[in-house]
Amino acid sequence: MTYTSAKPYFYGTGRRKESVARVRLYPGTGAVTVNGRDINDYFGLDTLKFIVRQPFGVTETEGKFDIVCTVKGGGLTGQAGAIRHGVARALLQADAEAYRAALKKAGFLTRDPRMKERKTYGLKAARRASQFSKR
Repeated sequence: MTYTSAKPYFYGTGRRKESVARVRLYPGTGAVTVNGRDINDYFGLDTLKFIVRQPFGVTETEGKFDIVCTVKGGGLTGQAGAIRHGVARALLQADAEAYRAALKKAGFLTRDPRMKERKTYGLKAARRASQFSKR
C-alpha cells in the first residue's frame, strides 16, 4: 500500500536512546509499515510489536489508523520505543482533548531521557574496572 502526500495524515516525531522515528498516521485499518516493510518482517519479537501498538490500546483506537514510519539509529528495542513516542504525539494531532489525558497518564508523551553512560577514563567501560588482585 503506497501513500502519497495528497492523503491527509497526522505526524509525530519520536525519540528513544539513539533512535529517531518519523511517524505518519493515516485513517485506515491498523496496518503498520516500518521503513517500507511490514511490522511482522521488521520486528521479530511480539513484545516489540506490542510496544508499537500500545498508544492505540490506551486511547481505544485500534484499527482506526495505519502507521507509516521511518526510523533510524539504535537497536530494535530503542526503535520500537521511538515509534511508540511518535505514534503518541501523532495521536495528539488527531484529537488532543480526547487522547492527551490517557497518553500522559500512561507516560507515552514523555521523552525517555536515559542514555548510554560515557566510558570513564582509567576504566575499561563506563563502570567496568580491570579485575582486582591482592597480589
